[in-house]
Amino acid sequence: MNRRLAAVALGIAATAALASPFLAQAQTAWPDKPVTLVVTFPPGGSTDQVARALAPRLGDKLKQTFLVDNRAGAAGTIAAAMVKRAPADGSTFLVTSLGPLVIVPHLLKSQMQYDPLKDFDLITVAVQSPNVLVVPTASPHKTVADVIAYEKANPGKMSFASSGNGSSDHLTAELFWQETGTSGVHIPYKGGAPAQTDLMGGQVDASFQNINAVIGYIKAGKMRALGITSGKRSPVLPDVPTMAEAGVKNLEVTSWQAVVAPKGLPPAIRDKAHAAMVEVLNEPAVKDGFTSVGYELVANTPAQFAAFQQAEYARWKKVIETGKISID
Repeated sequence: MNRRLAAVALGIAATAALASPFLAQAQTAWPDKPVTLVVTFPPGGSTDQVARALAPRLGDKLKQTFLVDNRAGAAGTIAAAMVKRAPADGSTFLVTSLGPLVIVPHLLKSQMQYDPLKDFDLITVAVQSPNVLVVPTASPHKTVADVIAYEKANPGKMSFASSGNGSSDHLTAELFWQETGTSGVHIPYKGGAPAQTDLMGGQVDASFQNINAVIGYIKAGKMRALGITSGKRSPVLPDVPTMAEAGVKNLEVTSWQAVVAPKGLPPAIRDKAHAAMVEVLNEPAVKDGFTSVGYELVANTPAQFAAFQQAEYARWKKVIETGKISID
């Protein structure tokens, strides 16, 4: 009897050994159907820019259709929850800013439909960029010091637009108020593009926008840049001081865009997707397109992304708790 069991076990092992290359081949045959890149914001903003840079080149490289699907709303959580529920088969990815992954969970605790630290397989942080404090060209404020002086004389009066509750531009404004002992009015929009439109139209007073999203408007004279949230000046705005140079300490903020997938993505698909995305991001035309408008290429590994997410999650939790910020 033991000999029969041993023979059966050997047969099963042999069959598994023969089958494993075919299973691996089936997984790495990805993508065998169209792939959707779900974006957390409307067309025109930084996150959308990343998705639309990736989609056509991934399609060319992997010989499959890559579609961009903008699902804006609820500070990016609608798109994130949608991707969490999608099959973990490589047919759906989320292209997102930092908000839904490290900020919004601290603001919408009672309404969260996903756990950002447990419900996704991390692929890569694609790019990052500082935010820039901008005002309309007709604004009387010419410097960061002008803004601070006005806010101290008029607490809670100056309006700051953002791409949505829980976005990096929202929390940068909150951190700015904390560090300068001032206060303003937060005006959330459903994405960066409509916020930028109203800023240029003078409907709002100021905004901390992603530098890459507004560099064209700044250079065209439609917005005035007062300061950037990086540790050193940006090569695309060399005459604009950092916030530290402008007298505001502890306001180094990087906005970032990343790609994640539903939890449970087969490792072979994850590895192939990561390799393809990093390769596309490093293509000279794609890389130059990003860096020319102020992005910094990241293209890190899933493990590096996980460590980075944990650090960012803790950082923004502290900012939100210190400011008693809530959008529930």
